[in-house]
Amino acid sequence: MSAIVISGKELAKEKREQMKGEVVELKGKGITPGLAVILVGEDPASQSYVRSKQKSCKEIGIHSELDELPVTISEQELLNKIEVLNKADHIHGILVQLPLPNHISEKAVIEAISPEKDVDGFHPINIGRMMTGQEAFLPCTPYGIVEMIKSKDIDMEGKHVVVVGRSNIVGKPVGQLLLNENATVTYCHSRTKNMRDITRQADILVVAVGKAHFLDQEYIKEGAVVIDVGVNRNNDGKLVGDVVFENAKEVASYITPVPGGVGPMTITMLLHNTIISAKRHIGQE
Repeated sequence: MSAIVISGKELAKEKREQMKGEVVELKGKGITPGLAVILVGEDPASQSYVRSKQKSCKEIGIHSELDELPVTISEQELLNKIEVLNKADHIHGILVQLPLPNHISEKAVIEAISPEKDVDGFHPINIGRMMTGQEAFLPCTPYGIVEMIKSKDIDMEGKHVVVVGRSNIVGKPVGQLLLNENATVTYCHSRTKNMRDITRQADILVVAVGKAHFLDQEYIKEGAVVIDVGVNRNNDGKLVGDVVFENAKEVASYITPVPGGVGPMTITMLLHNTIISAKRHIGQE
């Protein structure tokens, strides 16, 4: 058998077409969704991500602002800029591109963003709301993963999900979102013993460790759904996932590719969250 590929690229395109209509509708009511992005320093990967986000905003009609700040900016100066954006009526989402320079606390910066404008879904208040099943801005990559699974009508209720990785950005929240869908969730991480025995029990396997070809088909149960979150460059400079795609697809029932899998959905859900924030601004949500 060969797995059905879940294309994040195709699903993102479909969702963005819907969003264009939502933005036109909001503009008809006198409101343009606005996203402010703050970039500190000149990290090439961060610059690339930010350009991609700006291009995506333009594509669907969201107003975007980019504030490029020197790496020497103080933490207090950055916090002051965030406070100005918190009070700006035309801005509905605020995103500070991570990582930040060592002299600036990521925790302090994330907590400074108003939870009502935290379209990245990283603020402790939004995380707490997500944990308790309340309305919240959901972290974009985990949110995108759940949408990808739903797009194929894959039933999550009662299924055993194994998440490999426990980062605050992907691993922990994706497990919680799948738990909210009534799955049974197990986490594996760097201290896990007999990892292969655990991953081979998974009906749905989410791999988010950031190591090229970390798992192969020996870790996958026949017929499992495999979600590969990793984006890594191999020795040839080619983008590859955490999973060995070519042999894993012969065991799995569904699988996400790299590139073109989870990645496009991350920015798409960021745009979605920004639109939701704008709707809440006018009491529509």
